[in-house]
Amino acid sequence: MTFLALPWFVLVTTGSPGKMSLVLAAEIAPMAILGIPSGVIVQRIGARSTMLLSDFARAPILASIPLLHSAGMLSFPLLLGLVALLGCFMPPYYASQRTILPELVGEDERMMSQGNSLIEGGTAFSALIGPALAGLLIPFIGAPNVLYVDAATYFVAFVLVLAFVPRRKALVASMRPKVLSGVRFLLGDKPLVPLAAVVVAFGFFMPGVSAGLPVYAFTEFDGSARIAGLFYAAVSAGALVGSLVAVMAVRKTSPLRLSGLAMLAFVVPLWVLPFLPPWPVVFVALFAAMFCTPLINGPLIAVLTSRTPDELRAMVITAVISINTLAAPLGFVAAGLMIERWGVARSSPPSLRGLRGWPWSTEASSCAIAMSTRSASPRLPSHG
Repeated sequence: MTFLALPWFVLVTTGSPGKMSLVLAAEIAPMAILGIPSGVIVQRIGARSTMLLSDFARAPILASIPLLHSAGMLSFPLLLGLVALLGCFMPPYYASQRTILPELVGEDERMMSQGNSLIEGGTAFSALIGPALAGLLIPFIGAPNVLYVDAATYFVAFVLVLAFVPRRKALVASMRPKVLSGVRFLLGDKPLVPLAAVVVAFGFFMPGVSAGLPVYAFTEFDGSARIAGLFYAAVSAGALVGSLVAVMAVRKTSPLRLSGLAMLAFVVPLWVLPFLPPWPVVFVALFAAMFCTPLINGPLIAVLTSRTPDELRAMVITAVISINTLAAPLGFVAAGLMIERWGVARSSPPSLRGLRGWPWSTEASSCAIAMSTRSASPRLPSHG
C-alpha cells in the first residue's frame, strides 16, 4: 500500500509533484548508499533476526508520519528523514528473504529456486493487491489513515516471522567479513559474475518498461487511466501466475536452463508493442512477458545463493540487490530519453527499431550468459 498511499499523502498535504518525487528519491537513496554495507549486519546477526528487526522498526517509523502530521509537527525535511529511515531497512530485508532459504529448505538449488519463485509471487501479489486496496481505502478514510493500516502490516509481518520461521543456530564464521567482501568475491568468481550481470541487466531494463506504460496508455489510448491501470495489473498478474508455474517447472528442468529459456520467452511478446495493437493485445503481451520473470529471477538468485560460501552469502546477495537498485534509475533515464526523442512507438522508424532492439539485445545477451554458465563448486574465500 505504501507505493500508492505515501506519494498520495505527499500530494494531498503539499500539492507538489516535485516534493513527491523528492520523497520517493529519499526512500530509494539509502538502498544505494547503505545497501552493500548492510550486508555485514545481515551476515553477523542472521537473516531471521534481520527480518524481525526490520519489520519491528518500520511499523512505528511509518506510523509516525500521519501521527506527526495530525499533530501539526511534520515538516517536509522531517518527512524526508523518516522516509529515508524507512529505506535503510529495505536492502537487508530483501537480502534476508533470499539468504534465509538455505536454512529452511537446504542447499539444493531446485528447492531454493522454488522458494525464490514463491517470494517473487508474493511480491507480485502484494504489488497487485496493495495499491488497489490503498486506492479503495483512500476515498473512505484518507491517505494519512491508510498509512496507519500500512504500518500495521509491518507488525503483522513481524508476528508471522516470529511465529512460523524457525530459529536456526547462527553461523560462526571463520573470518570476519569486511564491507566489500561480497563485491570482491563476486568479481573474483567467474561463474557468478555473469549471473549477477543478468540480475543487474533486469534492474536496468524493467524500470524502463514500467516508465513507458503510463506514457503508452496516455498517448496511444486517449489518456485512459483505466487502461494504464490494466497494464500494471497485467504486469503483476503475469508475475504471480508465473511464480506458481516456476515452482513446478524447476522440478523437471535445471535452474540455469529454465532461466535461460524464460529469458528468450520473455522478450518475444514485447515485440508486438511498437506495432500499436489494441489494448487487449497489449494486456496479453505484458502478462505473457511478466509471466516469465519468476522463471528467470528465482532460479538465478538460487544459483547465486547456493554457490556462495556461507560466511559471505548475505554480503554477496545484498551487493547484487544494491547494484540492481542502482541500475534502476539509469533504466528510467534511458527510457525517458528514448520516449522524449522518438515517442512511445511511432514517431519515426528509428523509434521502432529502438524499442524492439533494446529488450532484444538485453535479453539475448542475458540468455547467452546464463546458458553458457556451467555448474561449478563455490570457491571458498581466502583467509589470508
